[in-house]
Parts: sequence; C-alpha cells; structure tokens
Amino acid sequence: MADLILTGLADEGPVSKRAEEQLTLSRALGLSHYSLRFVDVGNGVKNAMQLTDSEVDRLCALHQEFEVQVSSLASPIGKVKLLDVDDGTNNRFVPFDQYLETEVARSIELARAIGTRLIRGFSFYPPKDDDPWRHVEPAAKQLRQIAERCGDADLYFGLEVEANLVGRNGDLEAALWREVNHPNLGLVFDAANLVCQGYGPAEVFHEWQAMKPGLMWLHVKDYQEPGRKSGAGTNRVLGHVAEDALKHFVPADIGDADHTRIFTDLKEYLPVLKARLRAKGLPGVFVDLEPHLKGGGQFGGFSGSDGYGVALRALCRVLDGVDLSYSLTGFRDLRRSG
Repeated sequence: MADLILTGLADEGPVSKRAEEQLTLSRALGLSHYSLRFVDVGNGVKNAMQLTDSEVDRLCALHQEFEVQVSSLASPIGKVKLLDVDDGTNNRFVPFDQYLETEVARSIELARAIGTRLIRGFSFYPPKDDDPWRHVEPAAKQLRQIAERCGDADLYFGLEVEANLVGRNGDLEAALWREVNHPNLGLVFDAANLVCQGYGPAEVFHEWQAMKPGLMWLHVKDYQEPGRKSGAGTNRVLGHVAEDALKHFVPADIGDADHTRIFTDLKEYLPVLKARLRAKGLPGVFVDLEPHLKGGGQFGGFSGSDGYGVALRALCRVLDGVDLSYSLTGFRDLRRSG
C-alpha cells in the first residue's frame, strides 16, 4: 500500500470548471481522488456549497462514471468574521448560531452526499491588525461546536493554516487544536500559506512541527517572492496580507518552503500518523495539490490544465527524492478495472 494518497483541487485545471473536465483531468493524470470546491455541473460555476440537490445527484453519477472519489469537501467554512466589527475588510459576519444551522449544516449534508468524511475549513477572521492570540479562545469555542456537529455525522473538520485568520501559523493552529480538544477536529498544513507571509524554510519547518500532533492531511503549493534571496525568510508580514495580490506561487520543488525537508520529516512520522488516521476509519494520508500557478486569492486559485500537470510532476519529484510512495493509477490498473 502506498504511503500517501495523492489528490487535488481539480477546479484549478480547466478554465470552464466543468465537472466532466475536472474528472477527466484527474483521471488523465492518474489521480483517483479529488477535492471538491468550485464546479459547473451544467448550470454555471458554483461553489459546491451552492449546488442544488439535483446537481449533487448528477455530480455523484459522474463520480461513478469516472471512477473517482472525493477526498475532501474544500469548503469556505470559517472564512467569516469572528466579531461584528468594521475593520476595513470585505469579510462577512454571520451570527454564529445562524451560521451553524445554515452553512455549517449544509457542508455536513453535502459531504455525506458526495461520500467524503473530510471537510476542509478555516479558523475565522479576527479584526484586521489585532493580535490573533487574543482570539484563540473565542475561535476555539466556535470550532468546538463545528467539530461536535461533524462528530455527530461521523465526519472530520480539517483546519487549514492561512494568512489573516486566527490560525495563521502553526503555533496558532496547534493552540486552537489543543483548546478545542475534540477528536473530529484536525489540522491541514499548507507551506505556501506561510511563505507568502514572509516565513523562510527554517521557520516553515518550525510551524510544520507545531502542527504535526494534530495533522490530518496536507495541501501542497509553494511560493517564491521575486527579488528575495531564496530561503532568506525576510520581510515577514506581521499584519494583514493582501490575499488577492498574491501571484508568486510555484511548484513544490522550486519554492522557499523546502518541501523536501518537510516530506523527509513526514516519512519518519508516517507510522504514527497512519495509525492515528486508521483508528478514525480514514483511508490514509491525503496530499492535496492546490498549485495556484497562474494566480490565487482568498477563495480559490487557477493553474490551468498545463500548470496542474506541472505541479503534480513537481510534487512527484519531491516524493521520489525522499522515497515516499504514492498512489497514481497506471496502465495496468486501468486494464484490470476495464
């Protein structure tokens, strides 16, 4: 059995985001899983959270036709304001009781319908330029209720590290995870989301180590600021990051995160992680490709089908270099299933 299960946010590939094109791209590259975010099931591009029941039924039929499974629902849950204050951003505020009964409930319903037990989400926006440590406890209080709802449905909520949120680095993510202290909350590591804040490779590795005890899966993309000496880790962004201005994402083998070091460390940690995930009934360690090679913002990104393939091959080179095995469908697999 492979060490890792490769998957990806396939909406980054085809311009149209048509479901058939996303699934064709995934299978053509050898991927048997994908993460669902934006999709066109015939009535225009929508975030998956806005799909109608009939569109969900159509999408599930396509999954069977293409023999593809959904690794995670890449939801935007948690990308709303923690407090109802005007801080100069365009982030929404929704009263949490309402949010729990509408958008959180919908994400759980949708995850169950599409056959995944993993929901990717976030840790809420504190007021812009506030110290995020001041908001760990109130954010954790809300995240605990989300984890409890997921637990009732036998699902898991994966908290992705990302700029501007309460959980904007590994130490904060770990603090949230400990404060929530619920078996249905896990952490999702993404190195580029640290590098774009000015973290150098040594700092990224520290944040990776902080998140390991709560790790559930990984997103993979990298970042390289033009003009900055590679690996320098200077010009740390301590405040707000203009997410829509980020445009220097690169494949995993050439950025400033040092994915080789991260995956080397993961290889040593893998027996512990796989045993933990197996005890939860999860199929293994997902490595979720989210390249953003042609641009990325607050709620999505784009790589093109060509860029998506480039990013996958770069990831495979890194994994091959550290001798980690991964699942990709080959010709014999296709012949056997046919």
